[in-house]
Amino acid sequence: MNHTAERYLQAARRESTQRRYRQAVEHFEGEWNGLLPASSESLVRYLATYGAQLSAATLRTHLAALAHWHRQHGFADPTKATRVRDVLRGIQALHPRSPQQAEALPLRELEACIGGLAAQQHAGDSAVRLRAIRDQALILLGFWRAFRGEELCRLQVEHIQLRPGQGLQLYLPSSKSDRDHRGRMLCVPALKRLCPVEAYQLWLEASGLQQGPVFRAIDRWGHLAENGLNPNSLSRLLRLAFLRSDVVGEGYSAHSLRRGFATWASRNGWSSKALMEYVGWQDVQSAARYIDADAPFGSWAR
Repeated sequence: MNHTAERYLQAARRESTQRRYRQAVEHFEGEWNGLLPASSESLVRYLATYGAQLSAATLRTHLAALAHWHRQHGFADPTKATRVRDVLRGIQALHPRSPQQAEALPLRELEACIGGLAAQQHAGDSAVRLRAIRDQALILLGFWRAFRGEELCRLQVEHIQLRPGQGLQLYLPSSKSDRDHRGRMLCVPALKRLCPVEAYQLWLEASGLQQGPVFRAIDRWGHLAENGLNPNSLSRLLRLAFLRSDVVGEGYSAHSLRRGFATWASRNGWSSKALMEYVGWQDVQSAARYIDADAPFGSWAR
């Protein structure tokens, strides 16, 4: 295949999806010793082997990866067989699992963390100061714009227009819900406190960045990496930021920022329509998974 064409094909597939698909195919071939191309009966046996160990959602991802492998290599897709789908439904019925969700970050915990990071910005160690300024910008942008971790890592300085004291206008080239890579223009408002605009401006001034990834790793000498942060590192980075701010953050992950904003907005009177448009959800069910709603039991509540 033409090298340029292959490069475009690779760009059409999200990096995180490619990574999960590679892992799923490696699991089928390496862990289970399966042979590719596979038959529908071998997939039935594969699902039966891991039905009690892996969640139905994980197994669905594995089937999607195997389906993709067969299409990519010109073979018939064995995952479409009725028996394969029936076995997967049976696994879900006999081994139900509650979905694993990130804990929503409450505003009081956000305030405590940002307070701790603000104090660290006066440290004698330049690396500590720079890391605190970066983490403050990352956390406030992630929270108030309800970004996914991979979206934060994909932000580029040249795609962001800063209007000090007013807001940010940024271009997000692609996201999980943007399968066609059409991109979205997003606005981030300046706030009276916990302001993401001020935090971003401070990070630009401290880092000296003029182009490329906004958020990057910082070594112990205060040097910035050339590439952007890896999305897989964000949860650990977030927990370390909380730890350095003397806030218990063990249960939080990168997704806690997104869930935290959704919960805050819902409790502050945002309509479902406004919240969905701001965050970028396509349906109400997606939004409901993120919102910790307060049930109005009134005087009946203890």
